[in-house]
Amino acid sequence: MKFAITLSILFELLSKQHVTAAYLAEKYKISQRTVYRYVELLATAVPVFVKRGRSGGIYIPDNYKLPTGFFSTLEYDAAIQALDVAYSQVPNEAFLSAKHKLMMQTKTEAPFLMLSGDVDTIMLDSGIWGDTKTFSEKLRLMEKGIRKKYLLEIEYVTNSNEKLQTRIEPHMLVYRQNVWHVYAFCHKLRGFRLFRLGHVISVLNTQQRFTPRPFQREDIPMPCWRPQRTLNVQLEIAESAAAISQEWLGIENMQYRNGKWYADATLPDDEALPRKIMALGENVRVLAPESLRQRIIKTAEKIGNLY
Repeated sequence: MKFAITLSILFELLSKQHVTAAYLAEKYKISQRTVYRYVELLATAVPVFVKRGRSGGIYIPDNYKLPTGFFSTLEYDAAIQALDVAYSQVPNEAFLSAKHKLMMQTKTEAPFLMLSGDVDTIMLDSGIWGDTKTFSEKLRLMEKGIRKKYLLEIEYVTNSNEKLQTRIEPHMLVYRQNVWHVYAFCHKLRGFRLFRLGHVISVLNTQQRFTPRPFQREDIPMPCWRPQRTLNVQLEIAESAAAISQEWLGIENMQYRNGKWYADATLPDDEALPRKIMALGENVRVLAPESLRQRIIKTAEKIGNLY
């Protein structure tokens, strides 16, 4: 129980940066003296600070995040089990919340998810926004080519904006970062390539069959995308944008208070961040940090100047 409470206190601090001993004592039904004892234990591993007095409390730096090597895989599993045991003994929602947050950080051996592709376990809406069925048709032809081993003739636009006409032997559909690709052997390039489906102008089924070539899934070029910089962002979200925000931010990073949703999430700090937030229009407001608020204001001014 001691370990589970200490771990839960850590996630409280990571979420709020500042809490009081009285708040923690009430939440976990322990004395404030016990709270400080647990915090002292926590301070041996993470930068936790205690300030006494009326305006005091327990703090963790705003920019502190759990380092990658903070837990081994076995330690992650043990921590999750401990929180399960604690919740079964004392059904405090804080233990359940800490468990869910910890599970979000559980390490996996691969940087991407491989699904079996069984038709009875997965259903995907292949259409894109504004799709006039042409994209879905291309995807259908690719899938049929893989399943029936049909040689396909495609016209393709490369990243350098050059047109390429070639025949391909499609082997696998790949859905990566919201974009469809087909992994295929290219006759013109004489090797396997990952073709972005949105760059395919046309697909023709030649009705000729091909013999699948051996390959490993690890051969597919799937670099794990990791942002160079991240930013802790606090948002106020209207009810009308709650569903789409939950898909983007994860419901575990959102809380409902007084008729509105509030989110506290760590997001990639790149040029796309202001555009992603602005896509929600008047339904979302950045509460912090101020630097992001100013970036959005400047972007909005540039858009206004176009009209």
